[in-house]
Amino acid sequence: MANVIDARPTINIDNSDNAGLSQSMLNLVVSEDVSGLYRCEATFGNQGLVDGGIGYPLFDRRTLDFGKTMKVKIDNSVVFDGRIMTLEAVFPYGLAPSLTVLAEDRFQDLRMARRTRVFNDKDDRKIIESIAHDHRLSTQIDITTQTHKVLAQVNQSDLAFLRELGRAIDAEIWVEGSTLHAQSRAKRGSGSAIELRYGEKLEEFIVTADLAHQRTSVTVSGWDTTSKASIKHEATASIIDRELNGDEGGIGILQSKIGARKEMLAHTVPLTSEEAQNEAEAYLRMSARRFVVGRGTVHGESRLRVGKAINLTNLGPLFNGKYTLTEVRHLFGSSGLTSEFTAERPGIGKGR
Repeated sequence: MANVIDARPTINIDNSDNAGLSQSMLNLVVSEDVSGLYRCEATFGNQGLVDGGIGYPLFDRRTLDFGKTMKVKIDNSVVFDGRIMTLEAVFPYGLAPSLTVLAEDRFQDLRMARRTRVFNDKDDRKIIESIAHDHRLSTQIDITTQTHKVLAQVNQSDLAFLRELGRAIDAEIWVEGSTLHAQSRAKRGSGSAIELRYGEKLEEFIVTADLAHQRTSVTVSGWDTTSKASIKHEATASIIDRELNGDEGGIGILQSKIGARKEMLAHTVPLTSEEAQNEAEAYLRMSARRFVVGRGTVHGESRLRVGKAINLTNLGPLFNGKYTLTEVRHLFGSSGLTSEFTAERPGIGKGR
């Protein structure tokens, strides 16, 4: 690929840049997605002088070892911050041995903690803060909360429970260093959009507009234990209108071209009208946003992070416009540094 940047990422171990590791790195993949738990896989050459002879210098565990913190920097921007969880040695036929390190961010603590417990009369902020405190994480929370009479975590990991909680209130949850963040998508992506033009920085792009998973409305029902009355809420296209930016939404296209496709959620147990409304709207909003999904490749771009907005141009009237990044992979190898991404939006251009 002619436009690939040849820059070499910097590897930082226990808060110290390690030039030797950076130079011996053979391959690197940093992956992040909207569900949290960022991952890094880095492979280093592992053959050199040891005690006056040829050996495996990275096997001393002084440089790379379980639990050590590991950061990856591109253009002085930290694109990964986590801890080493796995060491994998490779001894290939006819090639030099290597050592692969797999690291995860602090969400791995939450993934490894499975519990059954109940939160009574607590709002979402207090629940998130409680889980963060369990794992010695600070918090930055900017969400609209609801109070739950009863919210049960039943044989779930803390990470799975937290993801489920976030989806119900349209909040994205992620970790940076030792800080747990919770914020709505609109607020997380409120900064300036990154400009990418096809044929220039945007090298490849494949985009799909698909009605198969769209719904014209979603209904959630339940029982209010206080008022002893049934509760019900129907979410419709109006909840996504402000995100269309002049495009035509998948919900509207489905209604006009195919017909009404309504869905009733049966797996939720709301105890208040507020919970029913939030669950119905969260489900419809999530499917509506995935009407248009694109996957692209750019030459090394450290600014690409999940949650950020990108503005794509030179794609024609249907697919030009603003997208939200939901998955990013930074890769380094023999071809240099590239970035791959997945992005979505709820509408398609109206054409002519």
